[in-house]
Amino acid sequence: MVRKHYQSQQRFDCSPIAQVELNVQCRDEIVPVLAGLQFLYTNNQLRHKAVKLVAADLNEDSRRDVGRPGMDDWHVVVLAAVRLGCNFDYDKLQDQVENHRTLRQIMGIGDWEDPGNFSFRRIHDTLTKIKTSTLEKLNQTIVAAGQEIHGTAAQYARADSFVIETNIHYPTESSLIKDGVGKFTPICIELADELNVTGWRQAGHLSKKIKKLAQTIGRLAASKSRGKKEAMESLYSDLLHRTDLLIERAKTLIQTARDETSSPGVLEKSNALKHWIELTEQVCDTARRRVLLGESVPNNEKLFSLFETHTQLYRRGKAGQTNQYGRLALIYEDGAGFISHYHLMDRDALDRDVVVEQTEIAQRKHGDSIERASFDRGFHSEENEDELTRMIANVCVLPRHPGQYAERLKNASVSFHQTRLQHSGVEAAIGVLQRGNGLKRCRDRSELGFERYLGLAILGRNIHTLGKLLIAMQHQSSAAATSLRQAA
Repeated sequence: MVRKHYQSQQRFDCSPIAQVELNVQCRDEIVPVLAGLQFLYTNNQLRHKAVKLVAADLNEDSRRDVGRPGMDDWHVVVLAAVRLGCNFDYDKLQDQVENHRTLRQIMGIGDWEDPGNFSFRRIHDTLTKIKTSTLEKLNQTIVAAGQEIHGTAAQYARADSFVIETNIHYPTESSLIKDGVGKFTPICIELADELNVTGWRQAGHLSKKIKKLAQTIGRLAASKSRGKKEAMESLYSDLLHRTDLLIERAKTLIQTARDETSSPGVLEKSNALKHWIELTEQVCDTARRRVLLGESVPNNEKLFSLFETHTQLYRRGKAGQTNQYGRLALIYEDGAGFISHYHLMDRDALDRDVVVEQTEIAQRKHGDSIERASFDRGFHSEENEDELTRMIANVCVLPRHPGQYAERLKNASVSFHQTRLQHSGVEAAIGVLQRGNGLKRCRDRSELGFERYLGLAILGRNIHTLGKLLIAMQHQSSAAATSLRQAA
């Protein structure tokens, strides 16, 4: 696909990107995002670095000088920043590219250009080519430029973690078994037809029986009847028995497919069938142990979604959120509000397990400039406090034990108290990421898509922060520059 970094020749139907006028009296989030992108484009060094990073992903295994015309690399940079910088889904992003005049000017798109060049599918397929490592490098480029403009932002960091929910329904074993049967039964029917295997004529009927059992279990679970436990065991026993029979027949079909044919299509379907069977069996085993045998199954052995298998259950004591299904993300915010470092934690990792390692990385990204850092009590251990103190002169990480907590506050220095009071700003930053940048619930699929979604959200937030910083310097009283948040 033929691609260029950006349009080097001036078009008659649009203004030069450096001369695009932004409405700084508008408080919409797109204004500072476009201001940040305009600065990125007009700085030759930053622009070349950004488009080369993107180009390496878009044409990793292909040539750039043959094929049909594709998006410019600069178009992709703008779309990546705007998508979650303004919390758009792909349909909204397509509409904005087609109709938002200033956004089109920042992209270098003229009024005469065909809007069909930026369809929903084309935008989606292009943005999903960007690697998570590339997004990290883009973020670091933006943060370094912003810290240089601010002056002292790199000297301070405050860190906290939060749960980003995966896009799943509320998980119960019965509903997950129903999902598994609903996925592998149609594959079995198609495979049986191709192999001329009989016995799957009533597979749809059997699948409906399992669906009804799962619905009955769901209604019973919400009831307060006295014989609920015995009835639940009976229903689960029937559900597991029926599912096991279907799974055994499906396994026989897989073996038949491998013995009788080497067709790529048949083998592909048999591999997909095996995948869904294995996931369904894992849920059946959990249900059998928990409901029928009365065991307490650890979270790391549970499956909370057949489609987002990386989902974990967290009970962090948040008000109104007893259970959270998703993944923990750790962020570091600097003194200007940039998210200078972020990390998607492993399923079984806790805050105190990763804080030293990730703070070392954050310190390197800040150019060894961090002088003050704050963390909440979930990060504390004596070993962590010692390691962090060796890296950073002024560290605020309070003990979890109430007596030790009170003692530390009583004997702490003035600078320690100032750092502690400023730590709540990172919680405000998390709230902004969740409300304004889509990190309340990930809308993309798969673990790789989840990591990319996080990187896009951080990129959008950092571009937004950069734009506000620049607008505040040039138009101090403008509506786009105002903020209720105070920098550290």
